[in-house]
Amino acid sequence: MRFSKALIQWYLQNKRDLPWRNVSNPYMIWLSEIMLQQTRVAQGLPYFIRFISAFPTVFDLANAEEEEVLKLWQGLGYYSRARNLHKTAKQIAYEFNGEFPKTYSALLNLKGIGEYTAAAIASFAYNENVPVVDGNVYRVLSRFFDVETDIASAGAKKEFTQLAAELLPKGEANLFNQAIMEFGALQCVPRNPICGVCIFNDSCLALKKNKVLQLPKKTKKTKVTNRYFNYLVFLDENNNTIINKRIQKGIWHNLYEFPLIETEKAESDFTVLDLIQNQSFVTNAIQEIALFNPIAIVHKLSHQHLSVKFWKVRVEGALLNGMNCESASKFPFPIVIYNFIEKDWL
Repeated sequence: MRFSKALIQWYLQNKRDLPWRNVSNPYMIWLSEIMLQQTRVAQGLPYFIRFISAFPTVFDLANAEEEEVLKLWQGLGYYSRARNLHKTAKQIAYEFNGEFPKTYSALLNLKGIGEYTAAAIASFAYNENVPVVDGNVYRVLSRFFDVETDIASAGAKKEFTQLAAELLPKGEANLFNQAIMEFGALQCVPRNPICGVCIFNDSCLALKKNKVLQLPKKTKKTKVTNRYFNYLVFLDENNNTIINKRIQKGIWHNLYEFPLIETEKAESDFTVLDLIQNQSFVTNAIQEIALFNPIAIVHKLSHQHLSVKFWKVRVEGALLNGMNCESASKFPFPIVIYNFIEKDWL
């Protein structure tokens, strides 16, 4: 089909030089695909390079401590990806002797590998004739063929996967899948697509109908929850502080943080001040309480917006299990806390 041939030709001329391309190493491909889920290449590339340097093989990743993995992942977000990555590495290393399964169906049996990742590994590493469907693919196909199916609807994935499979040229799954994803990332972008010099500007139905910015359709909106975090940075006579591991399920699982007072709504500083004075994190007498940042830091996650304040709480004597800033900074933190440590405390 003209569409597939033109797309592959465009890719060969315009593809970015990325370290996980032009290789058939399933470990590198798997690592890149997990990292780039909900992450731009420009942001993910430095992390990929650091991970490959620290864990050149799946055995190295499997044998690492989880905290080491989370520390390297720090700032990339969606930390469940890192935890699942580590668990899957253990399964591949210990149950499969470091060998990735070589088919799409077998890859699906691995923990933490779903349909998208299995298809990516199977087609990129083994050239299996399976389509890869991600946000870029939804966008390119919906625009070129004027598909108005809501991509958040129940049947959308099956419909777009079938369409992509029909376009997939046998024996060229590796090239085609990477080509359509790259085309969506560089040319047919969500906003301001480069239609004027597009190879499909004479055949794209959305362009002909002036519907480019209306597609793909997605009516389901993410419900955002507002949360209010007050972190207590205790400082004792040695300028030591305390941190806790966040063991509850939800955001930032197994990352570290300062003692936290969370309120159900935005409270006045005076109200929070009373809560701090009645805190039960330490038994040391409080000498001073002050805000590091009077204006809250708004940290946006996919489903939550966090309003974050850091409070300096100076106490008498030495804190039990206290540690200095340099030691604390070596632990994996959510990026909003890590940035605070680097900017306001170090």
